[in-house]
Amino acid sequence: MVLQMKSPAPSIKVDTWLRGEPLTNFQPGKVYIVEFWATWCELCVAEMLQLMRLQEKYKDSVLEVFAVASDEDAPTAGEARTKLDAWLTEKCPNLIYRIAFDFTGKMNRLWREPSFSAGLPTSFVVDRDGQIAFIGRPSRLDEVLPEVLNGSWRTSDKAKAADTERIATSEPIAREQALKKPIDDRFWAAVNLEDWKTALWAIEEGIALMPDDINFRLAHAHLVLHKIQDMWTGLPVMSQLVRDAIDKSSEDWMVSALDQLFHPANDHSRLPPAERFAMGKELSEHILALNPPQGAGPKFRSYPAVARYYHENGNNDRAIELVELALTSLDGPEPIPAELKEQYLPDLLQALAKYRGGKVCCGALFAAPQNNFQKVPKRGRPRRKDRNG
Repeated sequence: MVLQMKSPAPSIKVDTWLRGEPLTNFQPGKVYIVEFWATWCELCVAEMLQLMRLQEKYKDSVLEVFAVASDEDAPTAGEARTKLDAWLTEKCPNLIYRIAFDFTGKMNRLWREPSFSAGLPTSFVVDRDGQIAFIGRPSRLDEVLPEVLNGSWRTSDKAKAADTERIATSEPIAREQALKKPIDDRFWAAVNLEDWKTALWAIEEGIALMPDDINFRLAHAHLVLHKIQDMWTGLPVMSQLVRDAIDKSSEDWMVSALDQLFHPANDHSRLPPAERFAMGKELSEHILALNPPQGAGPKFRSYPAVARYYHENGNNDRAIELVELALTSLDGPEPIPAELKEQYLPDLLQALAKYRGGKVCCGALFAAPQNNFQKVPKRGRPRRKDRNG
């Protein structure tokens, strides 16, 4: 049965409550926001601040907020819970709403799957009578919530149109993810055993099924280049990934390809330098053409990858210039969430310190050159699940 506006709200089936008092059912007369999130999700982190603001704003009304962590990347429930506890302690010490933890997948099966909510973050608003009033991105809650609270939302043409559009857009994505799940499961089972050949067979099956899926394509390149280290197979795979990224004119695809070629967490020692730098040059030039230095587009996601290419190619001044532009874009004309800025700023300062060969500062933060690098970004390595957000 499809879960949509006016459907009865599903049950609350969680493993435990990490923050706040347990909630077993929805009380009549109250409005609830049920938020699905994960620590790896950039948008989720920013939206948590919005939920705190909404809970505070409507604290004297009937609103209750709780969030469900049901998609943590960890091999066991204990490790996932430890990771969540540490993250919440560091990032949200003053949290004012409940946080539930579910490792079994029950909440996803009850809520997200029947509503075709494939991506994160996703918000469900439960009305006073226990029926679903809204399903969608948390960014729409400022618009929707006042009308839910005054009782006008569910009967409005705007609400009906929004729910119809949501289902039409989300259903194909959710069905695609259902097709991918058995492949993802086999892939990650093999990865956990470091059985790279079995992992490769799973990914090749995925590419045969969905040749334009970026996650399958990146996992393919990552396996043959950096795990199996089969350059005879890997170079054509990488070359085709570069060509497709450029043909799609996709900044995300191009940056992901650059990460395979130049991110310092990867071992590039077996890659022939001429081919590696030729592909890097082509990708970098296309990224800069798509998002030019003088343009208003955000630079903090793509320019660090391009800077790595120029640094390794001996043009250190250009690398410095690009990282400085990326830093400037954090405070560009379109403000970005503070949590997102905090995520990118340390890495950008570290890169700038490395290229300048000395300490750099930004406000209270400073960085010195060092050689310990973070893991490859999730968009540049195999991902455990296909996610939005």
